[in-house]
Amino acid sequence: MTNTETEKTEKRRFTLHLVSDATGTTLLGIARACLAQFEEVEPVQKFWPLVRTHRQLERVIARIDAQPGPVIYTFVDESMRARLKDHCDELNIPCVEVLEPVIRALSAYLGRAARGVPGLQHTMDDAYFRRVAALDFAIRFDDGKRLEGVAEADVVLVGVSRTSKTPTSVYLARRGIKAANIPLVPGVDIPETFFTAPKPLYVGLTAAPDRLMHIRRSRLKAAPGQKNAVEDNEYLDFERIEEEVKAARRLFAKYGWPVIDVTKRSIEETAAEIMSLLQNRQEGDNGTLPEILPPPEDSHG
Repeated sequence: MTNTETEKTEKRRFTLHLVSDATGTTLLGIARACLAQFEEVEPVQKFWPLVRTHRQLERVIARIDAQPGPVIYTFVDESMRARLKDHCDELNIPCVEVLEPVIRALSAYLGRAARGVPGLQHTMDDAYFRRVAALDFAIRFDDGKRLEGVAEADVVLVGVSRTSKTPTSVYLARRGIKAANIPLVPGVDIPETFFTAPKPLYVGLTAAPDRLMHIRRSRLKAAPGQKNAVEDNEYLDFERIEEEVKAARRLFAKYGWPVIDVTKRSIEETAAEIMSLLQNRQEGDNGTLPEILPPPEDSHG
Protein backbone atom coordinates (compact mmCIF):
# COMPACT_ATOMS: atom_id res chain seq x y z
CA MET A 1 0.00 0.00 0.00
CA THR A 2 1.40 3.42 -0.99
CA ASN A 3 1.60 6.41 1.36
CA THR A 4 -1.27 8.03 -0.56
CA GLU A 5 -3.47 4.96 -0.07
CA THR A 6 -2.58 4.88 3.63
CA GLU A 7 -3.59 8.52 4.07
CA LYS A 8 -6.85 7.86 2.25
CA THR A 9 -7.66 4.93 4.56
CA GLU A 10 -6.91 6.99 7.68
CA LYS A 11 -9.18 9.81 6.50
CA ARG A 12 -12.07 7.41 6.06
CA ARG A 13 -11.96 6.15 9.65
CA PHE A 14 -12.60 8.42 12.61
CA THR A 15 -14.11 8.38 16.07
CA LEU A 16 -17.35 10.24 16.71
CA HIS A 17 -18.42 10.81 20.33
CA LEU A 18 -22.13 11.22 21.11
CA VAL A 19 -22.64 12.55 24.64
CA SER A 20 -26.05 13.16 26.23
CA ASP A 21 -27.61 13.75 29.61
CA ALA A 22 -30.68 11.81 28.42
CA THR A 23 -31.20 8.69 26.32
CA GLY A 24 -29.28 10.03 23.34
CA THR A 25 -31.86 9.06 20.71
CA THR A 26 -31.76 12.57 19.27
CA LEU A 27 -28.00 12.37 18.81
CA LEU A 28 -28.15 8.95 17.18
CA GLY A 29 -30.70 10.20 14.66
CA ILE A 30 -28.79 13.38 13.89
CA ALA A 31 -25.50 11.52 13.52
CA ARG A 32 -27.09 8.99 11.18
CA ALA A 33 -28.62 11.73 9.02
CA CYS A 34 -25.40 13.75 8.83
CA LEU A 35 -23.08 10.81 8.18
CA ALA A 36 -25.28 9.72 5.29
CA GLN A 37 -24.10 12.85 3.47
CA PHE A 38 -20.48 11.66 3.38
CA GLU A 39 -19.14 8.94 1.13
CA GLU A 40 -16.25 6.62 1.96
CA VAL A 41 -16.13 7.32 5.68
CA GLU A 42 -15.89 4.78 8.48
CA PRO A 43 -17.13 6.40 11.68
CA VAL A 44 -16.53 4.61 14.96
CA GLN A 45 -19.34 5.90 17.16
CA LYS A 46 -18.80 6.12 20.90
CA PHE A 47 -22.16 6.53 22.60
CA TRP A 48 -22.30 8.09 26.08
CA PRO A 49 -25.94 8.49 27.29
CA LEU A 50 -27.31 9.51 30.71
CA VAL A 51 -24.27 11.64 31.63
CA ARG A 52 -25.76 13.80 34.38
CA THR A 53 -22.97 14.48 36.87
CA HIS A 54 -19.56 16.08 36.57
CA ARG A 55 -18.00 12.83 37.73
CA GLN A 56 -19.64 10.95 34.87
CA LEU A 57 -18.57 13.69 32.46
CA GLU A 58 -14.94 13.43 33.55
CA ARG A 59 -14.99 9.71 32.75
CA VAL A 60 -16.30 10.50 29.27
CA ILE A 61 -13.66 13.20 28.81
CA ALA A 62 -10.99 10.63 29.66
CA ARG A 63 -12.37 8.40 26.89
CA ILE A 64 -12.33 11.32 24.47
CA ASP A 65 -8.69 11.95 25.41
CA ALA A 66 -7.90 8.30 24.64
CA GLN A 67 -9.69 8.37 21.26
CA PRO A 68 -10.00 11.97 20.07
CA GLY A 69 -12.68 12.78 17.56
CA PRO A 70 -15.61 15.14 16.92
CA VAL A 71 -18.09 15.46 19.76
CA ILE A 72 -21.82 15.98 19.36
CA TYR A 73 -23.67 16.51 22.61
CA THR A 74 -26.84 17.58 24.41
CA PHE A 75 -26.59 19.02 27.92
CA VAL A 76 -29.00 21.29 29.74
CA ASP A 77 -26.49 22.00 32.52
CA GLU A 78 -24.46 25.06 31.50
CA SER A 79 -21.40 24.17 33.57
CA MET A 80 -21.21 20.71 32.00
CA ARG A 81 -21.58 22.21 28.54
CA ALA A 82 -18.77 24.64 29.27
CA ARG A 83 -16.49 21.92 30.69
CA LEU A 84 -16.92 19.67 27.66
CA LYS A 85 -16.57 22.52 25.19
CA ASP A 86 -13.42 23.90 26.83
CA HIS A 87 -11.77 20.50 26.89
CA CYS A 88 -12.57 19.87 23.23
CA ASP A 89 -11.10 23.27 22.39
CA GLU A 90 -7.91 22.21 24.14
CA LEU A 91 -7.81 19.04 22.03
CA ASN A 92 -8.64 21.07 18.93
CA ILE A 93 -11.58 18.85 17.98
CA PRO A 94 -15.10 19.96 16.93
CA CYS A 95 -17.66 20.07 19.72
CA VAL A 96 -21.26 20.76 18.70
CA GLU A 97 -24.25 21.25 21.00
CA VAL A 98 -27.18 20.35 18.74
CA LEU A 99 -30.11 21.73 20.75
CA GLU A 100 -28.74 24.92 22.28
CA PRO A 101 -29.34 27.15 19.20
CA VAL A 102 -32.95 25.94 18.94
CA ILE A 103 -33.61 26.35 22.66
CA ARG A 104 -32.03 29.83 22.61
CA ALA A 105 -34.18 30.88 19.64
CA LEU A 106 -37.36 29.58 21.26
CA SER A 107 -36.44 31.23 24.55
CA ALA A 108 -35.97 34.58 22.82
CA TYR A 109 -39.23 34.24 20.91
CA LEU A 110 -41.29 33.06 23.89
CA GLY A 111 -39.70 35.48 26.32
CA ARG A 112 -39.01 32.83 28.93
CA ALA A 113 -36.11 30.61 29.97
CA ALA A 114 -36.00 26.86 29.29
CA ARG A 115 -36.56 24.62 32.30
CA GLY A 116 -33.12 23.03 32.06
CA VAL A 117 -34.20 19.55 33.15
CA PRO A 118 -32.76 16.59 31.16
CA GLY A 119 -35.03 13.88 29.79
CA LEU A 120 -38.30 15.79 30.19
CA GLN A 121 -39.67 14.17 27.03
CA HIS A 122 -39.43 10.76 28.69
CA THR A 123 -41.63 11.60 31.68
CA MET A 124 -44.76 9.51 32.11
CA ASP A 125 -47.23 12.23 31.15
CA ASP A 126 -50.45 12.08 29.14
CA ALA A 127 -48.49 12.00 25.88
CA TYR A 128 -46.52 9.00 27.09
CA PHE A 129 -49.66 7.03 27.89
CA ARG A 130 -51.21 8.04 24.57
CA ARG A 131 -48.24 6.49 22.79
CA VAL A 132 -48.58 3.31 24.85
CA ALA A 133 -52.30 3.11 24.10
CA ALA A 134 -51.67 3.72 20.40
CA LEU A 135 -49.03 0.98 20.27
CA ASP A 136 -51.38 -1.46 21.99
CA PHE A 137 -54.06 -0.53 19.45
CA ALA A 138 -51.68 -1.10 16.51
CA ILE A 139 -50.79 -4.56 17.81
CA ARG A 140 -54.41 -5.57 18.41
CA PHE A 141 -55.55 -4.40 14.99
CA ASP A 142 -52.53 -5.54 13.01
CA ASP A 143 -52.93 -7.34 9.70
CA GLY A 144 -56.67 -7.75 10.05
CA LYS A 145 -56.43 -9.85 13.23
CA ARG A 146 -59.65 -8.22 14.30
CA LEU A 147 -62.02 -5.87 12.52
CA GLU A 148 -64.60 -5.19 15.20
CA GLY A 149 -63.51 -1.93 16.76
CA VAL A 150 -61.55 -0.68 13.76
CA ALA A 151 -63.94 2.27 13.64
CA GLU A 152 -62.11 3.70 16.68
CA ALA A 153 -58.86 4.04 14.74
CA ASP A 154 -57.45 7.40 13.74
CA VAL A 155 -55.98 5.85 10.59
CA VAL A 156 -56.75 2.63 8.73
CA LEU A 157 -54.10 1.42 6.29
CA VAL A 158 -55.32 -0.86 3.52
CA GLY A 159 -53.15 -2.72 1.03
CA VAL A 160 -51.99 -6.04 -0.37
CA SER A 161 -49.37 -8.13 1.38
CA ARG A 162 -45.93 -6.51 1.90
CA THR A 163 -46.90 -2.87 1.41
CA SER A 164 -45.39 -1.89 4.80
CA LYS A 165 -48.71 -1.71 6.62
CA THR A 166 -47.46 -3.09 9.95
CA PRO A 167 -44.25 -1.07 10.38
CA THR A 168 -46.07 2.08 9.29
CA SER A 169 -48.79 1.43 11.89
CA VAL A 170 -46.17 1.00 14.61
CA TYR A 171 -44.34 4.16 13.54
CA LEU A 172 -47.59 6.13 13.67
CA ALA A 173 -48.31 4.70 17.12
CA ARG A 174 -45.11 6.34 18.36
CA ARG A 175 -46.75 9.63 17.39
CA GLY A 176 -49.82 8.83 19.45
CA ILE A 177 -51.86 7.87 16.39
CA LYS A 178 -54.09 4.80 16.62
CA ALA A 179 -53.52 2.94 13.37
CA ALA A 180 -55.19 -0.27 12.23
CA ASN A 181 -54.30 -2.09 9.03
CA ILE A 182 -56.36 -4.34 6.82
CA PRO A 183 -54.72 -6.72 4.32
CA LEU A 184 -56.30 -7.30 0.93
CA VAL A 185 -56.10 -11.04 0.31
CA PRO A 186 -57.42 -12.65 -2.91
CA GLY A 187 -60.58 -14.61 -2.19
CA VAL A 188 -61.17 -12.99 1.19
CA ASP A 189 -64.16 -10.66 1.26
CA ILE A 190 -64.23 -7.87 3.82
CA PRO A 191 -67.62 -6.38 4.74
CA GLU A 192 -68.03 -2.85 3.42
CA THR A 193 -68.83 -1.54 6.88
CA PHE A 194 -65.16 -1.86 7.83
CA PHE A 195 -64.21 0.41 4.93
CA THR A 196 -66.74 3.15 5.63
CA ALA A 197 -66.38 4.06 9.32
CA PRO A 198 -66.73 7.84 9.68
CA LYS A 199 -63.92 8.52 12.15
CA PRO A 200 -60.76 6.97 10.62
CA LEU A 201 -58.72 8.36 7.78
CA TYR A 202 -58.43 5.50 5.29
CA VAL A 203 -55.20 5.35 3.28
CA GLY A 204 -54.45 2.92 0.49
CA LEU A 205 -50.89 1.61 0.30
CA THR A 206 -49.58 0.20 -2.96
CA ALA A 207 -46.26 -0.79 -4.55
CA ALA A 208 -44.83 -1.92 -7.87
CA PRO A 209 -45.62 -5.61 -8.54
CA ASP A 210 -41.98 -6.52 -9.21
CA ARG A 211 -40.96 -4.96 -5.91
CA LEU A 212 -43.68 -6.86 -4.05
CA MET A 213 -42.63 -10.12 -5.68
CA HIS A 214 -39.01 -9.57 -4.62
CA ILE A 215 -39.96 -8.77 -1.01
CA ARG A 216 -42.36 -11.69 -0.76
CA ARG A 217 -39.80 -14.11 -2.15
CA SER A 218 -37.13 -12.86 0.27
CA ARG A 219 -39.46 -13.09 3.27
CA LEU A 220 -40.68 -16.55 2.31
CA LYS A 221 -37.16 -17.88 1.86
CA ALA A 222 -36.14 -16.47 5.24
CA ALA A 223 -39.08 -18.07 7.05
CA PRO A 224 -38.25 -21.31 8.95
CA GLY A 225 -39.03 -24.39 6.89
CA GLN A 226 -40.11 -22.35 3.87
CA LYS A 227 -37.00 -22.51 1.65
CA ASN A 228 -38.69 -24.92 -0.75
CA ALA A 229 -42.00 -23.08 -0.73
CA VAL A 230 -41.12 -20.57 -3.44
CA GLU A 231 -41.68 -22.88 -6.40
CA ASP A 232 -45.12 -22.78 -8.03
CA ASN A 233 -46.37 -20.50 -5.27
CA GLU A 234 -49.31 -18.32 -6.30
CA TYR A 235 -48.29 -15.81 -3.62
CA LEU A 236 -45.16 -15.13 -5.73
CA ASP A 237 -46.76 -15.29 -9.17
CA PHE A 238 -46.09 -11.99 -10.95
CA GLU A 239 -49.35 -11.89 -12.91
CA ARG A 240 -51.33 -12.67 -9.77
CA ILE A 241 -49.53 -9.90 -7.88
CA GLU A 242 -50.26 -7.49 -10.73
CA GLU A 243 -53.95 -8.32 -10.46
CA GLU A 244 -53.83 -7.89 -6.66
CA VAL A 245 -52.40 -4.40 -7.11
CA LYS A 246 -54.98 -3.47 -9.77
CA ALA A 247 -57.85 -4.77 -7.62
CA ALA A 248 -56.53 -2.80 -4.64
CA ARG A 249 -56.36 0.39 -6.68
CA ARG A 250 -59.93 -0.15 -7.85
CA LEU A 251 -61.00 -0.46 -4.22
CA PHE A 252 -59.11 2.72 -3.27
CA ALA A 253 -60.75 4.61 -6.13
CA LYS A 254 -64.20 3.30 -5.19
CA TYR A 255 -63.98 4.92 -1.77
CA GLY A 256 -61.94 7.92 -2.83
CA TRP A 257 -59.07 7.21 -0.43
CA PRO A 258 -55.68 8.86 -0.73
CA VAL A 259 -53.11 6.42 -2.13
CA ILE A 260 -49.41 6.23 -1.28
CA ASP A 261 -46.99 4.25 -3.42
CA VAL A 262 -44.40 2.82 -1.02
CA THR A 263 -42.14 1.34 -3.71
CA LYS A 264 -39.36 3.85 -3.19
CA ARG A 265 -40.41 5.28 0.17
CA SER A 266 -39.02 4.61 3.62
CA ILE A 267 -41.42 3.90 6.48
CA GLU A 268 -40.66 7.38 7.83
CA GLU A 269 -41.59 9.03 4.52
CA THR A 270 -44.83 7.09 4.25
CA ALA A 271 -45.77 7.96 7.84
CA ALA A 272 -44.88 11.62 7.27
CA GLU A 273 -47.28 11.83 4.34
CA ILE A 274 -50.02 10.15 6.36
CA MET A 275 -49.49 12.61 9.22
CA SER A 276 -49.74 15.46 6.73
CA LEU A 277 -53.03 14.06 5.47
CA LEU A 278 -54.24 13.71 9.05
CA GLN A 279 -53.27 17.28 9.85
CA ASN A 280 -55.08 18.62 6.79
CA ARG A 281 -58.16 16.63 7.73
CA GLN A 282 -57.88 17.77 11.34
CA GLU A 283 -57.90 21.40 10.30
CA GLY A 284 -60.91 20.77 8.09
CA ASP A 285 -62.71 19.06 10.97
CA ASN A 286 -61.94 21.90 13.39
CA GLY A 287 -59.57 19.80 15.46
CA THR A 288 -61.74 16.74 16.07
CA LEU A 289 -58.79 14.39 15.57
CA PRO A 290 -56.14 13.97 18.27
CA GLU A 291 -53.07 16.14 18.16
CA ILE A 292 -50.09 14.44 16.51
CA LEU A 293 -47.34 13.95 19.08
CA PRO A 294 -43.64 14.38 18.36
CA PRO A 295 -41.77 11.08 18.74
CA PRO A 296 -39.37 10.68 21.69
CA GLU A 297 -36.30 11.11 19.49
CA ASP A 298 -37.61 14.44 18.17
CA SER A 299 -37.19 15.87 21.67
CA HIS A 300 -34.15 16.53 23.81
CA GLY A 301 -31.85 13.59 24.45
